[in-house]
Amino acid sequence: MSSPLSLIQQRHSAPSRQLGEPAPDAATLHTLLEAAIRVPDHGKLVPFRLIKLRGQDKLAFGELLSARAIRRDPQLPESKREKERLRYTFAPLVMVVVARVDADAGIPEIEQKLCAGNVAYNILLGAYALGLGAQWLTGWAAYDAEVAQLLGLAENESVIGFVHLGTPQSDIPDRDRPALNDLLSAWKAPA
Repeated sequence: MSSPLSLIQQRHSAPSRQLGEPAPDAATLHTLLEAAIRVPDHGKLVPFRLIKLRGQDKLAFGELLSARAIRRDPQLPESKREKERLRYTFAPLVMVVVARVDADAGIPEIEQKLCAGNVAYNILLGAYALGLGAQWLTGWAAYDAEVAQLLGLAENESVIGFVHLGTPQSDIPDRDRPALNDLLSAWKAPA
């Protein structure tokens, strides 16, 4: 019998370039996202929302980002222009996880953004549990004001990540993980 923690112990990202059809169908996606939004939420602010990029709209988004990348750097080499143009063409579905910070709520901004980050992670974890592949990416577009406008974000919103979803097209090996003993310490009260 597998451990209840085996899902977390085995979860790993699938590179977006190795994700293809099928994407989760509407019912599966709904179930996945309902699970993903069950996150710690100090103050019950729901400081996040989701934007779905799929099909021709996803491709158009990639074209607009490529044009933005060129405006940011007119000297951008052709290979990087092509990389920007193709960035959203691999995985059949991309979920944009957006943080919505309420500055007047009395809850620290970092806690609100971490809440949204937990949504992104839950999408990864849930996708893995469903036998799907997923990768959480950011890159320059997550932090660009023009991209935020393109996505229709309000002033208090920011992109936490672009979560690419699909079916792995090949076996994806896990990466090396850090040793817990290198990361864990115990605090001692001053004498």
